[in-house]
Amino acid sequence: MDQSAILEMHGVNKTFDKVVALSNVDFELKQNEILGLLGGNGAGKTTLMNILFGLYKMDSGKVLLSGQPVTITSPRDALLKGIGMVHQHFLQINNFTVIENIILGSKVSQPFTANYAKEEALVQKLCTQFSLEIDLSARIETLPMGTRQKVEILKALYRGVKVLILDEPTTNLIPQEVDSLFQTLKIMVKEGLSIVFITHKLREVLSVCDRISVLREGKNVISLTRKDASDDMLVRAMVGEGMDLKNSVIFAEGLVSDQKTNKPAILNVKGISKINADKTQAISDIDLSIHEGEVFGIAGVAGNGQRDLAEVIMGIQPSTSGTVFFGGEEITKEDTKERISRGFVYIPEDRLADGFLNKVSVAYNLILGYHHLAPYSNKGFINWKNVKKSSKEMISEYNIKTTGPDEIGGNLSGGNIQRVMIARAFSQNSKLLIAHNLTRGLDIPSMDFVYKKIKTQSATGVATLVISEDLDELLLICDRIAVMYRGKIVGILTRDKFEKYEIGRLMSGYEQSQEETGKGK
Repeated sequence: MDQSAILEMHGVNKTFDKVVALSNVDFELKQNEILGLLGGNGAGKTTLMNILFGLYKMDSGKVLLSGQPVTITSPRDALLKGIGMVHQHFLQINNFTVIENIILGSKVSQPFTANYAKEEALVQKLCTQFSLEIDLSARIETLPMGTRQKVEILKALYRGVKVLILDEPTTNLIPQEVDSLFQTLKIMVKEGLSIVFITHKLREVLSVCDRISVLREGKNVISLTRKDASDDMLVRAMVGEGMDLKNSVIFAEGLVSDQKTNKPAILNVKGISKINADKTQAISDIDLSIHEGEVFGIAGVAGNGQRDLAEVIMGIQPSTSGTVFFGGEEITKEDTKERISRGFVYIPEDRLADGFLNKVSVAYNLILGYHHLAPYSNKGFINWKNVKKSSKEMISEYNIKTTGPDEIGGNLSGGNIQRVMIARAFSQNSKLLIAHNLTRGLDIPSMDFVYKKIKTQSATGVATLVISEDLDELLLICDRIAVMYRGKIVGILTRDKFEKYEIGRLMSGYEQSQEETGKGK
């Protein structure tokens, strides 16, 4: 196998305003290899590859393709040079067919008759060559995420790429789809392609990659073969020496759990359904209970009703039918403010659209939603002295990178906005925490800090509902996991029954019996 360099980047620098995203970064991709580009959130991985794909222009540096200097000015330019990229969020037209999405923007043999027989034959040949079985006549909107990803890969292969960049490709896939993707990548390498696999997940790079390069804070740290790598080495490269791995929740393989279902149920949801304004069913006949001190997870591919369920429980949306009990008392008709007064705390799915104000101070964002409660409020007036004091404490404890409480919230990075949301939630005197994509945008030490906070709160009786598309996170921290599919709970598993492939089957719509899963108990 040829192992000469097909692609090199030297001395790449990139800044956004005053933020240094990349500092003198070197990168090398060899012929016929899968290279894992590893690093925490904000390490510069995607920025580096966006430069290679022509989405960003580097401030300085050079790119060599097969040893020759090249200038890449746009994605179209990159594709012409044989470089393709599959982004984390797919650029697809939902009401188009698979074949229409694949050939979109390229020349076709019969543009006036929309007869794509010749193009279909070529794509079908690629499907066979790379073991990408797919119905080319299916509409995109009907397909699961794993199949939609295959469409993006076929789109790149159809354009003849030799270098394929995959940005966090397993984010929305069930375990079975991850295995299928890895098999496809191995076939692609055998067929002559070279692949960059961007991820922050250690197990993935150690499972599928030939070499691994690590970026941290926009700088090169290490580059080595898989056989020379270890978990400990890669973690140290990603986070530095400041993290205590010995006492880490993440690397101790999760929270220590006891039997929480023996404790009183603090939240009971019975027969909850919600119909959208367009008459579609958002959630249907949901039954679940969460016990004091329990960490209860909701798994599922994004868009299967998880957000609707969270917002109904929080009182943000009304249910069409069903009842909600808290501490044995029915609260179905209570609004969000009343539920917050009872001890409900919420970290929403979309940190930018919900629960964060760009144009007000960090201090105000740290009390948003709880500003009417003590110690922030006294007889309807905000006590700014207490707010500033609490804000400074939260900024320090949660490592929020800001100039201080008075800085405008919109100046913060995405990860720091997430820290604000987490600090605000954990700083309340809560009884029930509902967290949607709890650690999105956080680095590994921050994730570990959050998991320890959950463990501490759980010990005091706080119940936690964690909704996440990251199955590894749920397996790590939850006592029980419910799986949602098309607005329904299709199974609930206790910790002793956790098995990622079983959860993957449930996520794809396979429903277990209630006796098997202990549904709703």
